Amino acid sequence: MEGSSPDPILIERLASAQAEIQENVRRLQDARNRLQATRQRSRSRRDARQALHESAYVRLRARLESLPVIEQAKGVLIAQTGCEPDEAFELLKSASQRANVKVRDLAADVVRRAVSGGRRLGGAESRGGATPAGRAVSRGTGAG
Repeated sequence: MEGSSPDPILIERLASAQAEIQENVRRLQDARNRLQATRQRSRSRRDARQALHESAYVRLRARLESLPVIEQAKGVLIAQTGCEPDEAFELLKSASQRANVKVRDLAADVVRRAVSGGRRLGGAESRGGATPAGRAVSRGTGAG
């Protein structure tokens, strides 16, 4: 057998096995690429979900921090004008829009003025040091 040519059946089997190996390598590479793409999409979605969660958390914290002062300002307006809680908030909201200030900032100003001794918003006691935000609420309540 030493000088004889290779068996054609073995050559065919070898070529078939090599082709099958190449096809399996190609499929493994495709699977690997799909896995990497899936991992990247998963990371991206996780990052977006995390950012959304953090953003919602920050907004909720800000709202919870500003809620007490808004409620206090509503109480001041209710005490001074005799309006209902919803009306008091509407007064704050519309005055906030007119003065172009955030409701929480306007509410803080209302509370600060009430604590500092101004009995009625826009009254003679508080006009001297009134802020634009406070004057906006005063105009809204009909007190000034």
